[in-house]
Amino acid sequence: MYADERQRAIANDVRGRGRVSVNDLAERFTVTGETVRRDLAVLQRSGLLTRVHGGAVRPDLATVVDELDLASREAARSAEKRAIGRAAQQFVPDSGGAVLFDAGSTTFQAAEALPGDAHLHVVTNSVPIASSLTGLARSTVILVGGRLRPKTQAAVGTDTVQALRRLHVSVGFIGANGLTTDHGLSTPDPDEAATKRAMIAACDRVVVLADSTKLNRQELVGFGEIDDVDVLITDDGIDPVFTEALNNHDVEVVVA
Repeated sequence: MYADERQRAIANDVRGRGRVSVNDLAERFTVTGETVRRDLAVLQRSGLLTRVHGGAVRPDLATVVDELDLASREAARSAEKRAIGRAAQQFVPDSGGAVLFDAGSTTFQAAEALPGDAHLHVVTNSVPIASSLTGLARSTVILVGGRLRPKTQAAVGTDTVQALRRLHVSVGFIGANGLTTDHGLSTPDPDEAATKRAMIAACDRVVVLADSTKLNRQELVGFGEIDDVDVLITDDGIDPVFTEALNNHDVEVVVA
């Protein structure tokens, strides 16, 4: 395929789907990531897309796809997130068990809701979560290391993924920026996605914590299939049709 043909195909993808990733395009067209990035640069100069980390988006979406920082996310829908965090306690393992908390504002609320006498092995890649749990005298907190993303205050990258591959927990509380039945779980950042993927692999049971604004929404990078999810805890803004679709995939839906 000639470069102009490939670029037309990419432009059509962006126009129809809203966003594309470098990795997916490289695999689809059997070219290198660098070739795809050159194509995206050409298309951006033509005004057909806007480049973002890991791919590109339709120009009209560029103002909304930038990932909010942790403080902004904590302020958004805080009541719903606290309720989701409280509802998550029913899935916390028994005393002495191992649990994982993904970084994020909703998972932070679930960690905060742990009782003071909790006796657990807690794994997290979140600096704020690890700090908040230091008062649990009967629990062991394992902060997984790696490159720190200032925007999310989460450890990500190769070292983080390798560390997670050596761990095994009974329950993991995972956050997501998007969840659909067709494309599963997604997030804007490739490094966050790789870390979340490793978390899912480390967990016997995956409990996704996501308010209803994240549902029926797809972000740039996928990190899990819908069949990877055992439970979704959300708020009452969830569409009943979407609840039924999740149930058909054997996902338990809990409305906080």
